[in-house]
Amino acid sequence: MSPEFVHRFVPGRTADGPVLLLLHGTGGDEADLLPLGEALAPGAGLLSPRGKVLEHGMPRFFRRFAEGVFDVQDLTARTRELAEFVRAAAAEYGFNPAAVLGVGYSNGANIAASLLLLDPGVLRGAILFRPMVPLVPESLPHLDGTPVFVAAGQRDPIVPPAQTEQLAGLLESAGADVTVHVEPAGHALTDGDVAAARAWLAAHLTRPASADRRA
Repeated sequence: MSPEFVHRFVPGRTADGPVLLLLHGTGGDEADLLPLGEALAPGAGLLSPRGKVLEHGMPRFFRRFAEGVFDVQDLTARTRELAEFVRAAAAEYGFNPAAVLGVGYSNGANIAASLLLLDPGVLRGAILFRPMVPLVPESLPHLDGTPVFVAAGQRDPIVPPAQTEQLAGLLESAGADVTVHVEPAGHALTDGDVAAARAWLAAHLTRPASADRRA
């Protein structure tokens, strides 16, 4: 696999400011979450790759056998590839690799959670909209204090509450600082999701990257 992705990069207002890694859902592309990124953190850098896996012509970040049944071998390889891409992009565009926060929706949230579990040094923190448990690693990483915002839908037909609870518990067991927000909604994002995530993110952006994640 090549770490190269079709992607968009929008520089931040400051070279050492935060960069949001935007990870779309099934059928999205590199432009999908740019407005969301701008709404969450005005002035932040935005790095938005397109998933390489096609499912009936729709881009995804990794393969699945059925809805909610993931190809863990492919997920693991794609997660490593995405981590390489982020590091290469930091070198190419000159942003601080310690300032990257993941923002994922659905399939994108799942691979962002996988990044946290398999390569925790890549993300300073993450906002996960409608995630599931992507995989359970053989050994938990050390996510000491890594802030994670999980947004679930109370009436989500795809992600049952048990999945949200299991993912939050898994990340907390690894040491992450997890905030769970539940909207009276389905799988689609709502204004309430965005407002809650924006407020959470603003609180964490006031802290230096080193305060969110210890070495």
